[in-house]
Amino acid sequence: MRLLYTVLVYLLAPVALLATMWRSRRGHGVHERWQERFGFTRARFEQAPIWVHAVSVGEVQASAVLVRALQRRYPERPILVTTGTSTGAGRVAALFGDSVAHAYLPYDLPGAARRFLDRVHPLMGIIMETEIWPNLYRECGRRAIPIVLASARLSEKSVRRYGLLRSVTRAALERVRVAAQSPTDAERFRAIGAVHVEVVGNLKFDIEVPPDTVNAGRSWRAEWLAERPVWIAASTHEGEESAALAAHRIVCERFPNALLVLVPRHPQRFTAVADSLRERRVRFATRSRQEPVGPDTQVVLVDTLGELLMFYAAADVAFVGGSLVPIGGHTLLEPAAVECPIIVGPYNFNAPDIARLFLDNAAAIEVADATALGEAVTRLLLDDEARVAMCARARAILEGNRGTLKRLLEIVQEAVG
Repeated sequence: MRLLYTVLVYLLAPVALLATMWRSRRGHGVHERWQERFGFTRARFEQAPIWVHAVSVGEVQASAVLVRALQRRYPERPILVTTGTSTGAGRVAALFGDSVAHAYLPYDLPGAARRFLDRVHPLMGIIMETEIWPNLYRECGRRAIPIVLASARLSEKSVRRYGLLRSVTRAALERVRVAAQSPTDAERFRAIGAVHVEVVGNLKFDIEVPPDTVNAGRSWRAEWLAERPVWIAASTHEGEESAALAAHRIVCERFPNALLVLVPRHPQRFTAVADSLRERRVRFATRSRQEPVGPDTQVVLVDTLGELLMFYAAADVAFVGGSLVPIGGHTLLEPAAVECPIIVGPYNFNAPDIARLFLDNAAAIEVADATALGEAVTRLLLDDEARVAMCARARAILEGNRGTLKRLLEIVQEAVG
């Protein structure tokens, strides 16, 4: 079965490379670094690094607190962060600068895995959330390189998909330590063959917000917006920008000077969203051009990366995207961490436990469509006490679920000795 899997990877690798280069043609060196996808990693280390893999932007953001803790605990050890996307690479650069090395994770081909490990010689690997690579993990096991799946989660859909290759995943996970987010995730990993499984929790609850991020958000608001109500539609996908604009028209019926901060999820859509705003004759300012926000500006289009937390801190209310369309939603913990009241749509299956925790504790509001979104934003803008109470409940959820970082550091210590 592993041979069949490997043959499929060989067949799909060229297609995946072409698709990645097309999507990332404006990305962070992906064209110049395509060889890394086949294990020709440029990074070299005098000491064996601690290797952290975070596939894309969300996982990189979640890994930040762990990477910084590793840097403090093991200052003599280099850190290598690998990603699967150029946007993830950009987030690594924004968060860590030159304090870590970056490489693209190779495709899961036996030769690529060997070349990658020959060049990097990692002390151990920490894989964020859900990334199972049978050939790479097998090669790590052969070399006695410990692998930890950190803050690991697995959907029911993924269980069914991995179940088709259960013998392969069982062999891949045989020596991998799975630090699962929840008991449900732990059982799902056991169902696909994992042996060394424990429940550690969700690292995202240990989010750290740099003070300068909050201060920057408040300064941005104070500079341009005076007392205007501000709400944000964050991490939006196709179809959600239109919904946000429709909602904004409802908000402006009660607050004519309200401002919408619009943050599309994917950089490749920035231009299309800007074109759509022009077609609709919406008066907007783009963040990338540092255009001033005047009294007649209706929308700020955030067409930059790495500033979402700052804009959450600047806003009175946040709608978290990917949830009005069946994408599955994005993290609610970032707006919670900067005390911004949260609204979501009905599609939150990417992290259903967190969404349910917030909704059941009245720390977030769920809406079904653009009209309900506009009405919910308006209600919250009218009710200062409701916003404060929602933020307090969200903060309590965050504080009550911290501690995963401490346990993961203990696991790392056990692995590296």
